[in-house]
Order: sequence, then C-alpha cells, then structure tokens
Amino acid sequence: MDIAANIGPALALEVADAECIAELRHQADGCTRCDLYRNATQSVFGEGPVKAEIVLVGEQPGDQEDLTGRPFVGPAGRLLDRCLEEAGLDRQRCYVTNAVKHFKFTPRGKRRLHAKPNAGEIRRCAWWLGAELNILRPKLVVTLGASALYALLGPKAKLTPERGHILHPANRPPVLVTIHPSYLLRIRDEAERRRQHRDFVSDLHKAVEFRSPVKAHSQP
Repeated sequence: MDIAANIGPALALEVADAECIAELRHQADGCTRCDLYRNATQSVFGEGPVKAEIVLVGEQPGDQEDLTGRPFVGPAGRLLDRCLEEAGLDRQRCYVTNAVKHFKFTPRGKRRLHAKPNAGEIRRCAWWLGAELNILRPKLVVTLGASALYALLGPKAKLTPERGHILHPANRPPVLVTIHPSYLLRIRDEAERRRQHRDFVSDLHKAVEFRSPVKAHSQP
C-alpha cells in the first residue's frame, strides 16, 4: 500500500532541515516559497515548549497574528484559549502553529479580510510544518479545521465525518480532528453556537484523555 496516498503534504513531502525549532524559525523568517510573503507583514511561526506532547495546527495567521508575529492571538485564538481551559488542556504545555505561515487576505478599505489558502499554498508551506513535527515528535497532533487536516492527512480525509476521531497514519503521530475556533465565531444562532462550543470542548478533552489515559483498575 502507498502510505503517501493516505497522508498529507506535511507528512509526505520533503521538508526543511534544521536541528531545532529556533533554527527552523530563523529559516522561515525569509520564506519566499509561495507568493503570500509579498503582502504579509511577516511570517508567523509556531510557538510553545520544544518538549510539547501535543501540537495544535490551525489554518493560517489572521490580521492580529500577522501584526504581532505570534499564532492564535486574535479573536479565534482567545476563544481557543477559553475552550482549552474548559477542556483541561494548558495551552502553555502545547505547541501551537499553522499549516500556512503567512497571512492571506483580501483588502477591503482599511480592513484585511481573511482569504482561505489554496492547496498549492498549503503544500508549499508543508516544508515548514513537516519539519516542526519532525523536530517536536509529539504524542498527538490536533488539526483545527479543514486546511490543517489537508496538510496532515491529505484530500481524502474529510472534516465532518472524521471530527472528534483520532486517526493513526502509519509511522506518524496520531491526529485528532476538530474544527477551527473561528467557525464558532461565525455562528449567529445562539443555541447552535452553544452546542458547537460544547462539542469543540469535548473534542479538545479527547486530547487530554489521550495524553493521560485513566487506568481502568479497581481501587483496593
């Protein structure tokens, strides 16, 4: 069986060569692998402990991330922080990154509106994401949204049917599939938003259970 057919570009393609995350981040600062760097303020690399057991992978930086140079610091990032706390998962113990390292946007007056990265841009940026995972060697990767899922597991993996499941690509870290927190911000119906919020927290809690499974034995 062709393993590469069942994994995404971050796991299947050639990736950057670096000894540590700091060296990799320095290399990515000058990235011109796709055209997104031309309009972005800077590359936004991942951050977190180098011994993190869990890696959270989002789609791409947003407006505030582009300006600060840090991942998940805008509205979706603040919501992610709250949901992680509710799930019992400390963000400070996770490594947080994105499938694409530059902000892709459409100008609208003084505003910069998010534009979804295409498959080619995700494949180009897999050069960095794959290298991050090679260096970190996490116990679990959490994909936040369809772009992250594509980067890790390719086009055959679909978000809706796989959501909440932990998938096990051969010889690679397990992958927990869930939505991007920005999806919650776009839901207008309050009841639906609350339901989806609960489901998202439940998905994230599976990462806690995976990292620290409860031993099934009776107390003496």
